[in-house]
Amino acid sequence: MSSLQSMGNLLCCVQVDQSTVAIKEQFGKYQDVLEPGCHCLPWFLGFQLAGYLSLRLQQLDVRCETKTKDNVFVNVVASIQYRALADKANDAFYKLSNTKGQIQAYVFDGRHLSFIRASVPKLNLDDVFEQKNEIARAVEDELEKAMSAYGYEIVQTLIVDIEPDEHVKRAMNEINAAARMRAAANEKAEAEKILQIKRAEGEAESKYLSGLGIARQRQAIVDGLRDSVLGFSVNVPGTSAKDVMDMVLLTQYFDTMKEIGASSKSSTVFLPHGPGAVRDVASQIRDGLLQASADH
Repeated sequence: MSSLQSMGNLLCCVQVDQSTVAIKEQFGKYQDVLEPGCHCLPWFLGFQLAGYLSLRLQQLDVRCETKTKDNVFVNVVASIQYRALADKANDAFYKLSNTKGQIQAYVFDGRHLSFIRASVPKLNLDDVFEQKNEIARAVEDELEKAMSAYGYEIVQTLIVDIEPDEHVKRAMNEINAAARMRAAANEKAEAEKILQIKRAEGEAESKYLSGLGIARQRQAIVDGLRDSVLGFSVNVPGTSAKDVMDMVLLTQYFDTMKEIGASSKSSTVFLPHGPGAVRDVASQIRDGLLQASADH
């Protein structure tokens, strides 16, 4: 005890610090709760301080081992914040000698209350993780009911950790890893499927456009041949369409021979060459056109 306090006691004065209350007794009987500040306490009249009670927020971490509905042992770590109520300071001071021990007993045992050991065994392991906030609220509500009778307020209760058995934890990690790999494989397959579909659509569009180009090319060739035949027949009297077609075929024949000879990658080609060969080619083309017309 400091000299200042000794002097205060000698002068029948006591000091109560901030966030603290003091319990005043007279001849061992409760009299009053002293608020923070300076108070006169005449000891010669039997008045004395029974003790001090802190009103500060306090925290208690509780570790509880229990078993889930699917028979998995887990360690549930709860963080409980509590404080004494100023208007019930006499209950908090006289009714409990070990506040932390009392809270731990309620959290551990539960008995008829919905505390950890009454809540977790009703749930499967996965549900415990998903409903830990509901478990915390249940613990907080029941603790509030129990501790309010002793002059304490439960400010907040949090389930800060749920630790299953090491083998179960390893199995859960493997399950999660397998699920993520399966999801990744599905995503990869979907991406490849989309690429194949887009590639097929591109090829189809390319072939369609190529077909249009070939059709237009052939149409242009036919139109050009027709115009050439008509123009030649008009400008050169006495020629028939057959004569013009033979000349066009002869020109095409020599152009083909020229391209074959000019190509550096062409192989040796043996073809009958001469006026008779050109006549035979023209006859074969005309016969083919006539046969196609007959079939239609």
